[in-house]
Amino acid sequence: MRPSGRNVDEMRAVSIETDVTKHAEGSCMIRVGDTHVLCTASLEPRVPPFLKNSGLGWVTAEYGMLPRSTGSRMRREATAGKQGGRTVEIQRLIGRSLRAGVDRVALGERQITVDCDVIQADGGTRCAAITGGWVALRLAVNKLLKAGDITSDPLTDHVAAVSCGIYAGQPVLDLDYPEDSEAGVDGNFVVTGGGRLIEVQMSAEGATFSRDEMDKLLGLADKGVAELVAAQKAAVEG
Repeated sequence: MRPSGRNVDEMRAVSIETDVTKHAEGSCMIRVGDTHVLCTASLEPRVPPFLKNSGLGWVTAEYGMLPRSTGSRMRREATAGKQGGRTVEIQRLIGRSLRAGVDRVALGERQITVDCDVIQADGGTRCAAITGGWVALRLAVNKLLKAGDITSDPLTDHVAAVSCGIYAGQPVLDLDYPEDSEAGVDGNFVVTGGGRLIEVQMSAEGATFSRDEMDKLLGLADKGVAELVAAQKAAVEG
């Protein structure tokens, strides 16, 4: 039924390679099928002005797609002079998602910026960015802990994300681009390692969905996130 031949509850192959850049405090390349995202985390000894002298840290994110990450070349947003609405929405989502797993008091007055650059896109880029972004964040925080710059771990739980939708009338897990472009219902689920929801983005695109179908999609998301968290653990502990 699925273009890839996967079962309805089957993820694409997931791999996370860490320490892929020389200079960033934390970095990884996450591959979810043919979607590849480079994630780096950068530490800065400052916070935005609205947090100065608050004792709170800050985690933020930036997101972008390289010109040939898709089937045809897209123009760099820098040459257009501004970011597109989709880019702004996604990077805000990534920042919100990662902050949900951070004790900002324990982090102290410093900022960590997570950059997510899509090298190759085949659906689910925002979900891959969140999942890989957490790994880069984890590695950067590990350096703070090792150096003694902070005394307690500010990361309270894993954070991962997966897409689910209704394709050809069936709830399916981890949509690739051919499915995403044809899905009647499309959703992104951001979930903690403990199974608590951070954000759910759901929309009907040509077909409405029932409460029962929503529950099935949530069940698929739980399964997918559990597999992603296992990949995160293998990457940072392996």
